[in-house]
Amino acid sequence: MNDLPNVITELPAVIEDLTAEAAQIDALVAELSPAEWARDTPAVGWTVAHQVAHLSFVFRLAGTAASDAEAFAAMTAKAAEDFDGAVNAVLTTYPLDDPERLLARWRADRDFAIDALAAAPADRPLPWLVRPIPPGVLACAGMMEVFAHGQDIADALGVTPERTDRIGNVAGFAVLTWEFGYQSRGLVPPETEFRYELTSPSGQKWEFGPADAEQRITGEATDFCLLVTRRRHRDDLAVRGFGSDADHWLDIAQAYRGPAGEGRKPGQFV
Repeated sequence: MNDLPNVITELPAVIEDLTAEAAQIDALVAELSPAEWARDTPAVGWTVAHQVAHLSFVFRLAGTAASDAEAFAAMTAKAAEDFDGAVNAVLTTYPLDDPERLLARWRADRDFAIDALAAAPADRPLPWLVRPIPPGVLACAGMMEVFAHGQDIADALGVTPERTDRIGNVAGFAVLTWEFGYQSRGLVPPETEFRYELTSPSGQKWEFGPADAEQRITGEATDFCLLVTRRRHRDDLAVRGFGSDADHWLDIAQAYRGPAGEGRKPGQFV
């Protein structure tokens, strides 16, 4: 892999990966007891139920963007100024204390989004929160959400998620959105390009960016994805930055817009 995944022309492959990754959420929660659904996750104030509800809402939003632009505009109108606040308000409308109903709603929203994204023309940008993006990129954003919130659920339950080369979509999305960490903190991104050299779960070498770049990020792809979703502290990950800008980026990297959140503390997880 010498460049960003071509998520525009390879939409069916991304959809297949998204379908498989989203199914992992079911594998984590389908057999949980009500007490386990109410268990706290590392995200302060969020239980397992909150995590699933958040994913359900994001997938409903993505499916609407892919199928009904006017309805999407109506859904996001109130979130223009405070997206996180709007999301938290929406979560209160989900049946957080009824695991059976919540799981059914997640499955319905998941299938709705996947079907709508698969049916969208690969080369036609879809409306999204900041600017229109191709359906393949939106599917990658969905995979990033599943990776991040699935990790929170797994941490709450004390299990280790299986990671496959499907996370290449998450890594590619993080490279594509490398400026988000600067933007969320009001910083100006450096006028340089980074080189990313990652090792996939299967041992493949994934390379992004110019080969002669002085600023380099290297390491394990799974750890890279944990870093950019802020689910682990950089001190606990096999990811390294070479060059002052690359090293600083590891402190602020995030593959999502909006506030960075508290992240995780060094040594918080074994």
